[in-house]
Amino acid sequence: MKAFFRVLSAERLKMSKSYLWLIVLASPVLAALIGMLVSSELAEWPLLLGGMSLFHAMLFLPVMTGLFSSFICRYEHTGGGWKSLLALPVSRTAVYLAKFTVVICLLALTQILLLGAILITGRIIHISSPIPWHMLLQSILGGWVACLPLAALQMFASLRWASFAAPLVVNVIFTIPNILITNSATYGPYYPWAQPFLAMMPKGMNGYDFGAFNLPFESLMITVLGGFVLFFASGLVYFNRKEV
Repeated sequence: MKAFFRVLSAERLKMSKSYLWLIVLASPVLAALIGMLVSSELAEWPLLLGGMSLFHAMLFLPVMTGLFSSFICRYEHTGGGWKSLLALPVSRTAVYLAKFTVVICLLALTQILLLGAILITGRIIHISSPIPWHMLLQSILGGWVACLPLAALQMFASLRWASFAAPLVVNVIFTIPNILITNSATYGPYYPWAQPFLAMMPKGMNGYDFGAFNLPFESLMITVLGGFVLFFASGLVYFNRKEV
């Protein structure tokens, strides 16, 4: 446990010297600008949440997941960093867990900032109805949980490839088909890049009552957690056996 916190502290110091924090802010800010376009006469919390979550969950959140995972492994892929790190008295499991923890914490921070952006935007455009906390928190927390299998998969790819760009390119390629795959009730729930979008969109929202959107939230979460266990365990086993 002490080794885990030592590695986690070192990762935090590396992050503090980067510009990654600006990327964390980017998507909530862009979502807020989109939210401002909602007419005050038509403004309701489900409409605002759906509008602000659309590009955030469909495009930016999956791409940011890959970016965070690639960045967290970037230093070790240069100049024999893995050999130096693993020569320290820390286990590979502790290193893997610490790096994954940083990625999911950055994603959690992004989601918290998005929640703040939704609440502020709602007040700016004068939504008078009570804040639907259950709907908002389910969307924000569900989107974060839905990122876990994708983060594990991207961590696996980032450990596998020394190139910083290669995992990002693959991630973007698989993110682009989201708009088509979410139309499929058969494939959408099992596609890791589409799961954050499916988890964040308000259920029963007009225009989003087809394809994979009809899947109950609880069923989606079971699928997400199953994928997370599979990808996380695969990445951990690979990293423990990886030659450096």
